[in-house]
Amino acid sequence: MKLGALLRIALRSLATNKLRSALTMLGIIIGVAAVIVMIAVGQGAQARVAEQIRALGSNLLLILSGARTQGGVRLSVGSTYTITEDDAYAINREIPEAVAAPALRGGAQVIWGNSNWATQIYGTTPEYLEVREWPLADGRAFEPAEMSGAGKVCIVGQTVVKQLFGGADPLGQVIRIKRVPFTVVGVLSTKGQSMMGTDQDDIIIVPIGTARNRVLGRANIAAQRSVSVIWVKAAEGYDTKRVEDEVRALLRQRHRLQQGADDDFSLRNLADIMAAQEASSRVLALLLAAVASVSLVVGGIGIMNIMLVSVTERTREIGLRMAVGARTRDILGQFLVEAVTLSLIGGLVGVLLGVGASVGIANVAGWNIVLSGRSILLAVAFAVVTGVFFGFYPARKAARLNPVEALRYE
Repeated sequence: MKLGALLRIALRSLATNKLRSALTMLGIIIGVAAVIVMIAVGQGAQARVAEQIRALGSNLLLILSGARTQGGVRLSVGSTYTITEDDAYAINREIPEAVAAPALRGGAQVIWGNSNWATQIYGTTPEYLEVREWPLADGRAFEPAEMSGAGKVCIVGQTVVKQLFGGADPLGQVIRIKRVPFTVVGVLSTKGQSMMGTDQDDIIIVPIGTARNRVLGRANIAAQRSVSVIWVKAAEGYDTKRVEDEVRALLRQRHRLQQGADDDFSLRNLADIMAAQEASSRVLALLLAAVASVSLVVGGIGIMNIMLVSVTERTREIGLRMAVGARTRDILGQFLVEAVTLSLIGGLVGVLLGVGASVGIANVAGWNIVLSGRSILLAVAFAVVTGVFFGFYPARKAARLNPVEALRYE
């Protein structure tokens, strides 16, 4: 019997019991929709991590002040400044495969005209933009004379532009940071949120000498040229772990730390943190897809149960078909086509439901989702395979019925 004839017979049989067919497809519909939603949410989480990696920068090391012992008391990490601007310059000078940018950071109220805004102030060097892979949307970077002469110029982030200037052009405007006037010479491009959810665009960058002497510095910081953090970027193609070891060895030598003594700084490899977070999101995506796949299995079991009932109900019909010349493979094909048709229709309805639910979740809950054609095809293919797998036993049972006994079945 041709496939077209088998399909017509299958559709006619399914149409005869519309409610039963709809209830049978319900498990597949829910399963396919759940798979699509879960994969979309999981891939959205992975895309979010990738976005955070791009926003933070690649191959980054972060050097923070470490613990220090004073008067026999062990102070906490970052409680005192143990790294200096000269440490960053030494890294740039002695480790060719690394670029370092020292930074002083702190909060301040910024005023422009009748507007004011509380934001983060970063005193740093032009290398900071290179290390963070943070291009300017407009304007220029600091000039050498402004760096050496503690020039009162600044570069502002997009959030500051929005909150402080509104629709006005920030370039050339004079703002006041802790009563000190600064001229805006540049505007940063949009960076987005960090891994911790903080707004990276809510920032103003000033020359590090200006920050130390006029805005953020204290007497001990100015005297020791201390900084809050040093950002280090490994050059493309170099192993970040190797650069990390070289930086640690250099800082221990500069700080005159004896062999066996603890570091007086904290060195963090952000690549390791990102890799761990990406692995976690990947495991989460696989877990969600596995949980959703259970729904497809349950739907397949439902198809098998209904098909077994259908075989019992249609025993006389099967016997009559065999009596008029239907072969075993014709009966097997008929019931397999019915099972696959149920799965395929349920899969297509499930695709529509899953795509709609994913878009709804993105709009209502604000979650990141990624709808891919591959995941949709995978869900539909899984539904068809489920129909074949769970429909084969009932079809085989129907095909192996004895025609005489089937005709005598009550």
